[in-house]
Amino acid sequence: MAPTIRTRNRRLEIRTTAQERELIDRAAEASGADLTTFVVEQLTEASRRVLADRDQFVLTADAAEAWDAINRRPARDLAGLKALMARPSPFTE
Repeated sequence: MAPTIRTRNRRLEIRTTAQERELIDRAAEASGADLTTFVVEQLTEASRRVLADRDQFVLTADAAEAWDAINRRPARDLAGLKALMARPSPFTE
């Protein structure tokens, strides 16, 4: 299977302090990657970590079983919630 070729056609400009840039340059060199590849890989991975709990819902087998058990239970009649939902919304114009 041929490798996927990605064309980078969007520009990202950032400002750093001299110390931050030196650190980034050293890390890129230590990883053996060029600066663009290093920065894009690190930002992409950091972005995935930040969004992980918003993009994915992963459970262990035990947790998935407990989740399914909760969702199989019949809904309860919550009088207070029913009364709240019957009130007119304060956000309508």
